[in-house]
Amino acid sequence: MNEIYEMLGLEFDGAYERLRRELSRVRSGRANPTLLDNIRVSYYGQPTPLNQVAAIQVPEARLITIKPWEANLLKDIERAIQASDLGLNPSNDGTLIRLSIPSLTEESRKKLVKTVHASGENAKVSVRNGRRDANAALKEAEKASDITEDDLARALKQVQTLTDAAVEKIDKIIAAKEKDLLEV
Repeated sequence: MNEIYEMLGLEFDGAYERLRRELSRVRSGRANPTLLDNIRVSYYGQPTPLNQVAAIQVPEARLITIKPWEANLLKDIERAIQASDLGLNPSNDGTLIRLSIPSLTEESRKKLVKTVHASGENAKVSVRNGRRDANAALKEAEKASDITEDDLARALKQVQTLTDAAVEKIDKIIAAKEKDLLEV
């Protein structure tokens, strides 16, 4: 049974990590280099993550600077940012690209909160799938007479307790991101 609990814990940890990664890409009013994680630039014919071809820094709360390691990448990086769905306008001074992060409007904040809640719901579905798999493994163990009926009942209750705690943790992660988004 302990290995089932461990497997479940790993599943939950994976759900938390995926949720945090998704939420870090949601644009709040502050500059964050992870906003650019999904941007790919053509580098010698290969789509390459932006952070592998340039130094990305946040010198101010609402400014991201991008300094490519090769000057000929400036235009490609600029095009990739404009083509993304971030809604940011890069300014290129010949050696450096500056991304000014505009303040969010009330409407865009509400839209982003909906996105955050959708990501949270996906994480909860992942947690529930982990619970389903753990319950199935426990029932199989009981069928194979590896555990007793009483042990099964206790184990199912423990799995539900762990699941409830995981859902509560996801709700806290979502609430923190929502608070960050709605902060003016």
